[in-house]
Amino acid sequence: MDTFLEFAILVMATIVALFSALALQAILLRGVFSLMAPATASRRNVPPSMERGTQLVARAFAKAR
Repeated sequence: MDTFLEFAILVMATIVALFSALALQAILLRGVFSLMAPATASRRNVPPSMERGTQLVARAFAKAR
């Protein structure tokens, strides 16, 4: 009887540890995905003023050569 009780306690502790590890992994995975999202979410175009300024600088550099 004592052996069965200890085995049942061991099984229950293992199951609790398994589910707590799975929950922690899911929380950490969700956190990592939320940290990664801003790196790929915004693909903005270059403002036209900056693009025009880059063209002017390139022309000036080409004339100076």
